[in-house]
Amino acid sequence: MQIAFHAQSHKGLVRKLNEDACLALPEAGVWAVADGMGGHAAGDVASRMVMDLLKTAVDSAGEALSATILSQALQDANRALVKYSQQQLLGTLAGSTVVVLFIQQDSYHLLWAGDSRCYLLRNNTLKQLSHDHSQVNEMISQGLLAASEAESHELANVITRAVGVDAQLDVALNSDTCQPDDLFLLCTDGLTKELPDNEIYQYLQHDDIADASKALLHSTLVAGAKDNITSILIKVRRETNVNENDKTIPLNLKNV
Repeated sequence: MQIAFHAQSHKGLVRKLNEDACLALPEAGVWAVADGMGGHAAGDVASRMVMDLLKTAVDSAGEALSATILSQALQDANRALVKYSQQQLLGTLAGSTVVVLFIQQDSYHLLWAGDSRCYLLRNNTLKQLSHDHSQVNEMISQGLLAASEAESHELANVITRAVGVDAQLDVALNSDTCQPDDLFLLCTDGLTKELPDNEIYQYLQHDDIADASKALLHSTLVAGAKDNITSILIKVRRETNVNENDKTIPLNLKNV
């Protein structure tokens, strides 16, 4: 099998600064997006620090890379951001959501904290693999709020977990087997707050993932793009012949 991917980030139509960040390390089978928060330049610093420490961990691990090492890298980023907030921001928080996809041989590992998401399109069905660490999602789980009321709720923007917010970070992990033609979407909430899942599903039907990725961005901008927008599409391919617009690598990573 081979992997093709397309990554993009845009500051949107309202925000003056892009506080999102993304990471694509296809040779290691790692992709990630992050959505910084904290105001001024703090969110920008936070998301970039998370990506930088993930990259450092991947580079250092080499073929020994594992989901455990990636989780530890997020813990390191959490401590670094807490320290940065205390020393540079007089205690004001600089935090970031994060979602990381690690594909290794015929398996995938998903790690996340916050409301940046991962979707999987498989056998013509779109499924959200991550679950939002948010106040409204907890209320839905407890039966206190209907899912249809979540986006308009006054607590819709309150997240309950993020890198750099608490002394200890609880990283969520989901692992399963990859199948040929699986299509993963990593994205920040700047996309998902503008486009419903059924519309995302329609764009992901496109055979060319670069065109699908650009269509997602264009539609988000048309919808108003009130926040930064970052997304990565990752396609697990059976064939060796791929579209020349896609960035493609062989999937030959070793199991740990």
